[in-house]
Amino acid sequence: MKLFLLLLIFSSTLHARTILFIGDSLTEGYGIDQEDAFPAQVEKLLHGQGKKDIKVINGGISGSTTANATQRVKWFLKSKPDILVLALGANDGLRGLEVIESEKNLSSAIKLAQENKIKVLLAGMKLPRNYGAEYRVNFELMFKRLAKNYKVPLLDFLLEGVGGVPEYNQADGIHPTAKGHLKVAQNVVKALEPHL
Repeated sequence: MKLFLLLLIFSSTLHARTILFIGDSLTEGYGIDQEDAFPAQVEKLLHGQGKKDIKVINGGISGSTTANATQRVKWFLKSKPDILVLALGANDGLRGLEVIESEKNLSSAIKLAQENKIKVLLAGMKLPRNYGAEYRVNFELMFKRLAKNYKVPLLDFLLEGVGGVPEYNQADGIHPTAKGHLKVAQNVVKALEPHL
């Protein structure tokens, strides 16, 4: 019986699946404890569903843009992730960077992941209305184009139900509270489930 349990534990460890999150301060969990950031909460939610073999890596870095997306994916290849949740672009948009450049950067990161047999979930972002309709629409469409071109699932808006809702955000109105991160985690889990 003991041997059977050991084999069971060993086999479940052997087949552990790793989800890598590459993002910015939203992913990192700016202003809150690491265990409350949405990647950690995704792990808790999935474990609660009985998916105990799931391991999460939080590769969020505050202030990140899409410019270093490919390098960051490359660095994490040694962790052998099975799934990449790519949640970059918010800072590009807030800084008004050229959408065409952001798109090239995200394309390169997605291609690298796919070449290494890593499934990708792309997390879309939206911008405040004061960014001008043309730029805002093109920025939001970028995520749809990428999802279509690379045939990857798209989570339309990472902060769905959280962005612009005061009770789920810190005083800066940008970064979610722990309660907000839980809602983000629920959005992510819903998008991930069909691919687990």
